[in-house]
Amino acid sequence: MLFHSIEFAIFFVIVFVVYWFVVNKDLQKQNLFLLIASCTFYGWWDWKFLSLIFVSIIIDYLVGIKIHETEDKQRRKYWLWVSLAVNLGMLGFFKYYNFFVGSFVDAFSTVGIQLQARTLNIILPVGISFYTFQTLSYTIDIYRKRLQPTRNFINFAAFVSFFPQLVAGPIERAAKLLPQIEKPRTFDYNQAKDGLRQMLWGFFKKIAIADVCGQYADYIFQNYENLHPLILLAGALLFLFQIYGDFSGYSDIAIGTAKIFGIRLMVNFAYPLFVRDFVEFWQKWHISMIKWFIDYLGLALGGSGGKMWRRYLNFMIIFTVSGLWHGATWSFVFFGFIHGLLMSISYWRRRTYKIRYGRIVEEGKLFPSLNVLGRFIFMNVLGALTAVFFRVQVLGDAFDYIGRMFWNFEADMMPIGWDILLLLMLLFGLEWGNRHKEHPLQFERLGKGGRLATYFVLVYLCVIYFDTNYSSFIYFQF
Repeated sequence: MLFHSIEFAIFFVIVFVVYWFVVNKDLQKQNLFLLIASCTFYGWWDWKFLSLIFVSIIIDYLVGIKIHETEDKQRRKYWLWVSLAVNLGMLGFFKYYNFFVGSFVDAFSTVGIQLQARTLNIILPVGISFYTFQTLSYTIDIYRKRLQPTRNFINFAAFVSFFPQLVAGPIERAAKLLPQIEKPRTFDYNQAKDGLRQMLWGFFKKIAIADVCGQYADYIFQNYENLHPLILLAGALLFLFQIYGDFSGYSDIAIGTAKIFGIRLMVNFAYPLFVRDFVEFWQKWHISMIKWFIDYLGLALGGSGGKMWRRYLNFMIIFTVSGLWHGATWSFVFFGFIHGLLMSISYWRRRTYKIRYGRIVEEGKLFPSLNVLGRFIFMNVLGALTAVFFRVQVLGDAFDYIGRMFWNFEADMMPIGWDILLLLMLLFGLEWGNRHKEHPLQFERLGKGGRLATYFVLVYLCVIYFDTNYSSFIYFQF
């Protein structure tokens, strides 16, 4: 069930009415209904995959209790490995079986040994990478004695399957989300109103930015061999804006929806188009994912202490693995590797030149300085070049695309419509003007008339660019 579909609109209204007006007096009934609604939401794609979620839920619910009940280090470690084996085993089979089998056969074929291996026609369950990491964080935090397990199965199942963020995040920690599930919730008008505004901003980014940019980007990437280098650069930038509008748009809709149901989710994007280096980029892009890798994989690798070369090596490992998390291709692996390298270079530069950046870019300034503007442009261009490896699934083709940006200047040009330029100007303008807020529609400086006019323009743009084919969110494939 897609957020920008008629089915979700009907589903949302029904769930809202029952949640706040029928079962709101009894917390357990409310959580049970939330669990049923979440199962309905997820099962809309394929109800058979609900069994996988419930395997993770049951295993980690029981494992969490077992780890907590024993002080024996070996037994605690044994139960943790049960959770890791089940969750990563399912993720590895559904997402990476064919990739590793194919890579194994290809490795032997390079030395003249031909192997016969069978791949499977495996359908990737929607959102498996997200809910797997969410349940793993629960058992790992209990193992580290940072969290007490819950004894209420319904509450735990509702935490894992909470429908707004189930299939594409943010990847929430039990320490933050589970207590909100376990305590009574009352309807907060102001929070719900802000949730609606954030949902509107997410719909605008998905429908009027991501889908429109995607139309141009799809054509350019499909015909790149015959297009001018400047058009290829434009295609890479448009894909970067597409994936930003698509994924951050999903996050905004998820966070806004959760607010309406009395739940606060973590910020997943914090204006990452306005960054000055890759350290800052990964502090603002897909925040929940990179924090998960740093907190769990990074700590397993030794944390942030020790010698600097080890820290840089950890960056490389973390980001390479995060690339593989996105998808089972060598193109994704290289995407992660290059971001690990750029992250290390940025971190080294900060340490060497004692660079400190504030939390908010150019705080209090109406316009960025020329130096900062130049860094924004540089970072977006460099980010777009790395995004080619995200977009093109064959590594050699990705290098070919980038290589053609530097020759064949006699190739064809193509027009880029004024509509997309105006839409991007609106995106950048609203985000820059409210970059100190959780989302750009939290503006107090405009009067009521100005706010209503802005909402009207965004709704109008969503209506005129709405595609009844309901293009899926990019991160659903991960």
